[in-house]
Amino acid sequence: MRLPDFSPEDRALVMPQTQGDLRYQCLGCSSLHGIDELLYTCPNCGQVLLIEDQDFDRHAATSPVDWRRRFDLRRMLNLPALKGVFRYSELIAPVIPLDSVIYLGEGHTPLVEAEPRLTGQIGFPFMFKNDGQNPSASFKDRGMAAAMSYINYLIKHQGVERILSVCASTGDTSASAALYASYLDARVKSAVLLPHGKVTAQQLAQPLGSGAQVFEVPGVFDDCMKVVEHLSENWPVALLNSKNAWRILGQESYSYEIAQDLDYDLTGCAVFMPIGNAGNVSAIMSGFLKLHRLGIITSLPRIIGVQSHHADPVFQYYNQPDAAKRKWRPVAVQPSAAQAAMIGNPVSMPRVRELARRYQLAAGPASFAVVQVSEQEIMDHMLLANRHGHIICTQGGESLAGLVRAREQGLLAKDEFAVLDATAHHLKFIGFQQMYFEDSFPPEFGVRPRPDLVNSPQLVRAQGLERLPEPGRPLEGEEMDEFVRLTALDIAKRLEL
Repeated sequence: MRLPDFSPEDRALVMPQTQGDLRYQCLGCSSLHGIDELLYTCPNCGQVLLIEDQDFDRHAATSPVDWRRRFDLRRMLNLPALKGVFRYSELIAPVIPLDSVIYLGEGHTPLVEAEPRLTGQIGFPFMFKNDGQNPSASFKDRGMAAAMSYINYLIKHQGVERILSVCASTGDTSASAALYASYLDARVKSAVLLPHGKVTAQQLAQPLGSGAQVFEVPGVFDDCMKVVEHLSENWPVALLNSKNAWRILGQESYSYEIAQDLDYDLTGCAVFMPIGNAGNVSAIMSGFLKLHRLGIITSLPRIIGVQSHHADPVFQYYNQPDAAKRKWRPVAVQPSAAQAAMIGNPVSMPRVRELARRYQLAAGPASFAVVQVSEQEIMDHMLLANRHGHIICTQGGESLAGLVRAREQGLLAKDEFAVLDATAHHLKFIGFQQMYFEDSFPPEFGVRPRPDLVNSPQLVRAQGLERLPEPGRPLEGEEMDEFVRLTALDIAKRLEL
């Protein structure tokens, strides 16, 4: 629908205004800092930051009904800058004008209800949010759209001449950062640091294809992150990990989309997501809190994070029921099929603590929890879901395994339903599926295939054929007819036709 086709009242409602008083707010000393430069930690105390709109209360002048109408009308507007995560511009980054918004098709990924037989096996109603259908095939594009739109704004309106974007990655962040940088102004260059040998071939191919400089570093993600942090502290680079608070703003869109797709009624909803660097779970809580504060939703969903027992520092922290006795301890990670979540010292943990505190104040102590699952459960549940028409990655399998674990622990009520985060496309992690089918997982994973989930191709070489078709040597006439007949007969027998 074209903008002139809206009524004057709806036209004013639909088009966002560049406004707001966004500041970096330190989670350590509570100091505020301007957003005219890229900050990743507080210059006073070194703690991580959130970006808070100091004039957020102005939004109360718009009724919840009008907020919902605004977002719903934007669904019909054929304007690229409002098609992606900036459909919710006022809640994400209202200081960024539409001419600076980068849209590559991110956001508004589908909620797909679980196939009925799968629901019956799990014993609980749920749906997947397929974030693997973002342009770089993972949820990272949500935050990258916001961070790169801000960089675009600095170039277009603030006179910034040249920017080198840098990130550490387990694979998905590097693919997203490189993709968005390659689309942007030629003055933006991209460099990514990956843990050597710890990234799938598909994930490695993405930043290479986008033209980024790719550096493989010995160790794991946490080691790469330390190097990137040192670079950002000593050279003028744009750090694009979730330590960048602009990334958190963009990832809040996940919450807004769930609310909109469920007609803003989140009664009985429980949202499950894997926890890696802890940026996503932080953003999701922040997003739901904003919606609730404005009355756009009247109930907050339950939030349940999931971690593998091979990378579970957040689970270990919250596994202590007495908040006064909790102590933060990073863990040494072990190899995990949920590779994107294989992080032992998540940089956004201070955000998790603060936002979980706010969330539990608003919705009660049971509104936030973290569960732990095994590597075996992650792989089994990924394959189980994909056997029933889904396209989830290992992290999606982690979410489904987390749902089963939460039910076992009595964390869910009978009248609830779940939304599970499938963070990336299945094909990014296809190597783990192949290892499962071939029973070739290294021993440290502790994964053995379930026979009912194993699948492999069958070579068909029908008996009685003197010659088979080859490239450049096709069969013809009766010879081809006989090949077709005998091959089809062999297949028909195997299919018990």
